[in-house]
Amino acid sequence: MNSAHDQSEALRHREKMAKRKAVQDAEVAGKTIAEKGLLIVHTGPGKGKSTAAFGLLLRALGHGWPCGVVQFIKGAWETGERTALNRFSDLISWHTMGEGFTWETQDRARDMAAAEAAWTKALELMADPKIRLLILDELNIALRYDYLSLGDVVAALSGRRPDLHVVVTGRNAKPEMLEAADLVTEMTLVKHHFKAGVKAQRGIEF
Repeated sequence: MNSAHDQSEALRHREKMAKRKAVQDAEVAGKTIAEKGLLIVHTGPGKGKSTAAFGLLLRALGHGWPCGVVQFIKGAWETGERTALNRFSDLISWHTMGEGFTWETQDRARDMAAAEAAWTKALELMADPKIRLLILDELNIALRYDYLSLGDVVAALSGRRPDLHVVVTGRNAKPEMLEAADLVTEMTLVKHHFKAGVKAQRGIEF
């Protein structure tokens, strides 16, 4: 390409980006709420819902925020994220309250009791004014199986203090949860190595 053509292409690109910037700046200028505690929901059949939540947790820790984690279904097995985040023990209140997958326990009463205990802990952390971000991992699963009152949970999350961010994970989020949320991301399953016979791997699944 000759230099005249290169200069023309550069000019067109600059003009295009200038227009894009003007649109973007106008959109940002129209937003009037500087800060708001968000209810964020990660749902859908795809992999990565909890992984995304823990990525957000890492970001919050980078800003020095005290954070909380309550895991509703997952058992107390060792996971890479918990081991790594133990290094921030001065900022994280972490509670793994589940007893494993429901098909493993096969005891509805026990699963319900575990979910109730986890929700009690979640309410305790929500009431702690120091906590800035709270992750309720697999809460959607507990609600899917009616281990908790959906109305009570949604009411408590909707009535949280204004500066508290809450992330709820788990597939099959209830419509009421989606309606209450400020941000909903659905993980879509396109392809999964498990279908090809690959077992859950340390460092990838846990």
